[in-house]
Amino acid sequence: MPSHGSAETVAPALALYGVKKTYRQPGSDPVPVLDVDHFELATGEQTVLVGPSGGGKTTLLNVIAGITPCDEGRVEVGGVDLTRLPEPARDRFRAERIGIVFQSFNLLPAFTALENVLLGMAFSGKAGVSRAEALLEAVDLADRRHHEPRRLSVGQQQRVAVARALANRPRLMLADEPTASVDLAKQDRIVDLIRQRCADDDVALLLITHDRNVASQFDGVVELAEFNRATAAKLAAT
Repeated sequence: MPSHGSAETVAPALALYGVKKTYRQPGSDPVPVLDVDHFELATGEQTVLVGPSGGGKTTLLNVIAGITPCDEGRVEVGGVDLTRLPEPARDRFRAERIGIVFQSFNLLPAFTALENVLLGMAFSGKAGVSRAEALLEAVDLADRRHHEPRRLSVGQQQRVAVARALANRPRLMLADEPTASVDLAKQDRIVDLIRQRCADDDVALLLITHDRNVASQFDGVVELAEFNRATAAKLAAT
């Protein structure tokens, strides 16, 4: 038994160790995309990763989410190493523990806002109408819950995507250029919405962007070239 006064070690929400990813195309040399030595994100911590387009940011989020396997290294979410899980187990873990706000939203066009949120919950067997409706109310879309995406503005579609990403009470939120498809006047609102919803549920947030106006809203800012040695090498060669 632990001695009195000892503190239990809490695994970070996200930890990367020696993560590398290289893309290979027939007839060409391998292209390093990721070379990350070490990175950690604590529970409830909010960090923005800022860097140019084509620097590997989206690949990084796909590796973290277990969508794309890395070539080397460990990707731990809440102490679970996703690189050691078979693909079906990674898919279930992602559905239960990771929320993703995609740049292109990925809403199903034939489903209403409420159904899109419920579908996201159903993958982990936690579907609940009251939870989905509460999330849509939290993003000011209670009166649009029965509208399909085509009947929603771009900003409203983005808010549905945020609600869906939070549906399963994830411990880690990944946001991929979440303001790229939104008017400049609405960018701050989208970022504020994501940050507030994550803060309410103590969800760790890693947001990636090329927009330094978006990055300026965060205290925790990581430069991609400092974070990813593959990006630094690419920028140095240009």
